Amino acid sequence: MAVNLPLPIAANLKPVAGIELGFAEAGIRKANRKDLLVMKLAPTATVSGVFTKNRFCAAPVQVCKAHLEGVRLSGTPIQALVVNTGNANAGTGEAGLANANATCEALAALLGCAPSQILPFSTGVILEPLPVDRLKAGLPNAIANLNADNWYNAAEAIMTTDTQPKAASRTVTIAGKSVTLTGISKGAGMIKPNMATMLGYLAMDAKVVQPVLDHMVKAAADKSFNCITIDGDTSTNDSFMVIATGAGQLEVNDTTSPEYAELAAAVTSISQELAQMIVRDGEGATKFMTITVEEGRSVEECRQIAYSIGHSPLVKTAFYASDPNLGRILAAIGYAGIDDLDVSKLNLYLDDVWVAKNGGRNPEYKEEDGQRVMKQSEITIRVKLARGDAAATIWTCDFSHDYVSINADYRS
Repeated sequence: MAVNLPLPIAANLKPVAGIELGFAEAGIRKANRKDLLVMKLAPTATVSGVFTKNRFCAAPVQVCKAHLEGVRLSGTPIQALVVNTGNANAGTGEAGLANANATCEALAALLGCAPSQILPFSTGVILEPLPVDRLKAGLPNAIANLNADNWYNAAEAIMTTDTQPKAASRTVTIAGKSVTLTGISKGAGMIKPNMATMLGYLAMDAKVVQPVLDHMVKAAADKSFNCITIDGDTSTNDSFMVIATGAGQLEVNDTTSPEYAELAAAVTSISQELAQMIVRDGEGATKFMTITVEEGRSVEECRQIAYSIGHSPLVKTAFYASDPNLGRILAAIGYAGIDDLDVSKLNLYLDDVWVAKNGGRNPEYKEEDGQRVMKQSEITIRVKLARGDAAATIWTCDFSHDYVSINADYRS
């Protein structure tokens, strides 16, 4: 059960002019489930993305990077994206690359474009061959139901261990012009930034030139999908894509313009919403935790400390049990790798409760106050370092018995 995460309502997910979505049940891993998604783009669309930094990055990630680089060199637009679940096509060597390219060739033949105009994505089990024949056989059905109003089905079609689809939508007005943004994401385990075992797709009908969109997607990822962690494992397949279809009235050609600032803020905001949905639906999660580190010398060191707390199994299991064993947080701060950290100036808060004062237990702290906060489903951990003006925030969840069960039985 996801933590305070309502199901998306299909009728509230706004169609974005310039993109159509179609899905199929291809039987990639299991029968009778949506596991194949095609997103067809208008010729005016620009596409940009960020990907996993895992050295074992999956074959589709490698192909996506190559095709996007080709777009930048030739100006030939991306025409479609294709996503399969159930199989990651990672750790599959040359055969995996051949299957990823075969996927592009098959979809390109159906859409009448070049294979280099297709971006492939896969998610699921690693180290198993992609059943590419099943995937190719499912493509005609996915194309047959292409529809601009298929976002809810699309969100279902990219799920793996997710307990529910994840989607968000909104309309903003910039320089007097309306812009619609709708996005979907998936992920529940093997989640750690740069990126996470996640897929995220965000479309908007603005027209954004390629260099500007490249800048925008990286900035949005750094403040959203690169600020989440569930279990500290960086996946092989992570991809976050932003699509500007160019079918609307707003045009953004410069990163210094007011229009860019407003559009980038909207993209970042909805990206944060989609990223937090992943944490709320973390495998076995019962609590959603915000970790904020303030008064650091740099954003990087604040993040380093925040992740040290967020990745600690001892911290995460204590929060699952509502056990105010908060010395575990101090220990995680201490081993974060900030060698010149003066812990005698550090202050720690749990929501409104001041736990540690100047590096030691706050004389006024009462354990029942800590336990009161830890019983909540949403908790904020706040650390003040007293060494600068920088700050960073990440989002994570607790570890429960179900996390172990889900991952022990994942391939069953």
